[in-house]
Amino acid sequence: MGKYAAVEGDLDATGMRFAIVAARFNREVTEPLAAGAEKKLRAHGAEDVTVSWVPGAFELPLVAKRFAESGAVDAVVCIGAVIRGETAHFEYVAGECAAGVTRASLDTGVPVAFGVLTVEDREQAFDRVGGSEGHKGEEAACTAIEMVSLLQRVPPAKSP
Repeated sequence: MGKYAAVEGDLDATGMRFAIVAARFNREVTEPLAAGAEKKLRAHGAEDVTVSWVPGAFELPLVAKRFAESGAVDAVVCIGAVIRGETAHFEYVAGECAAGVTRASLDTGVPVAFGVLTVEDREQAFDRVGGSEGHKGEEAACTAIEMVSLLQRVPPAKSP
């Protein structure tokens, strides 16, 4: 082993502030995803959780970045569902959403968790909302908590 010990985050969200940004499109999928994310955040000790709804997955990155830049939250959880059968533009919407969420996190230094389903059909979507593939909203919430905790333990970046 080198000079550094292993550094990991934990799932204690006490005192942390979160925003959940959820897409209304495919709401029958995104509502339970968002509800699961909020429930999981609160179960791990978060008391300050804001939920905001945007029209669709394409709009998630802008609002996520705004929350991240605000200083009002420690992390953002993005929730959406892009289902291939619903649009001929699946690749564009899914890819741009993922890239935008990544950019929001990297540009701000605030964790932005990706809880956006990119699936072939509704059956696959519902399998990921508490079905055979787990609950991806809850998983995204846990990712956000762990990343905030981890970043609190990682040495800060040097000033340029």
